[in-house]
Amino acid sequence: MTARQGRDSSDTPPLRALANLDLNLLVTLDAIVQNQSVTRAAEQLGVTQPAVSAALARLRRHFADEILHRVGNRYQLTPFGVDLRQRTRLALAGVERVFGSRGIFEATDTVREFSVVVSDYATAILGRRLTDLITAHAPHARLRFMPTTPDHVARAEQMLTALDVMLVPHGFVTDLPNSEVFRDDWVVVSDHGHRVACDGPTVDDLRTLPWVLVYHSQTASTPAARQLRMIGIEPRAQVITESFLTVRSLVVGSDRIALVPRRLLDVPGIRDGLTAHRPPVDLGPLVQAMWWHPVYDHEPEHRFLREMILQAAREVCGPLPPAE
Repeated sequence: MTARQGRDSSDTPPLRALANLDLNLLVTLDAIVQNQSVTRAAEQLGVTQPAVSAALARLRRHFADEILHRVGNRYQLTPFGVDLRQRTRLALAGVERVFGSRGIFEATDTVREFSVVVSDYATAILGRRLTDLITAHAPHARLRFMPTTPDHVARAEQMLTALDVMLVPHGFVTDLPNSEVFRDDWVVVSDHGHRVACDGPTVDDLRTLPWVLVYHSQTASTPAARQLRMIGIEPRAQVITESFLTVRSLVVGSDRIALVPRRLLDVPGIRDGLTAHRPPVDLGPLVQAMWWHPVYDHEPEHRFLREMILQAAREVCGPLPPAE
C-alpha cells in the first residue's frame, strides 16, 4: 500500500472510531512523523523499536496510508504523513490543554504557559506591562509571544485550538470570539531630511514615492494599505518587511515613506531620524483585537489571560472609546 485510499467518514461514527483508539497512539504518531524514523521515535519515547513498529502498523490501517515509507536508502513521510505533522502537534497541544485544566483556578498556583500570537509592534506596546501583570498574579506561569505570520492568520481557527490568543486588527479574522484591545492612529513617516518632512506628504506623494510596506502580499496587508487601495492609491512598494520595528532602519537616510501605528513611535529609539505626519487621506483607526477559539470561552485560565491583556491595554493605552 503506497498511496492513501479514500475513506468514507460515514462508515464509522466519529465517537465510535475514537473509542477504538488508544490515546498513546497519538503520542507515538507525533514521534514518528516528527522524527521520520521508527528507531528515533522509539528512542524519544523510551520504548522498544518493535513496539513503535506495531503502533505504526495500526496507524497505517487506521489511516489507510503508509505514513512513512522507504525511498532509496532512507525513510520519508508520504504526502499524507507530511500533512499529519502539523495536525498531530495541534492535537497533542489540545489534549494537553484538556488534561492540564483544573476545575478550580488559582492564578498563584498555575504553571501554565500562555501563548500569544502578536506582532512585534503590539509586543513592544503591551509586552512589558502584560509580563509584569502575569508575573504579579501568576508567578509560576510563563508567557510565550509568537510572531504573527500570514499562515497563522489564514488558519486562525485551527491554530487557536492549540494557542491561547491572537492579537490582530479587525478585518483579518472572522467568525471567532474577539474583544477589542486598544486603538491607534496611522502616521506617515519619512526621513527627517526628506522633502515631505516639513509639511507632510500629499496624495500625489502617496502615489509616486517609494514605500516600505509591512505585511504586504496578495492575501494580507495592513488595514491602512487596504484602505489606500480602496480609494485608488496603490503604494509603490520598494521594500516589504514583516516587522514594524525594522521600518525605521529602512526609511532613515532614504526617500522612502511608510505607514506605521502612531504608538510605535513611543518605543525608545524608533523615532530617531524620522518625521511623522498625519496622512492626507482618512485611513480610519487601527483597531487591535484579540481572538480566541470558542472552546476556551469559559476556561478559567484562559479568561484570566484575556483579563490581563485587557488590563495591560487599559493601563498603557487608556480606556477604549464608548461603543457606538
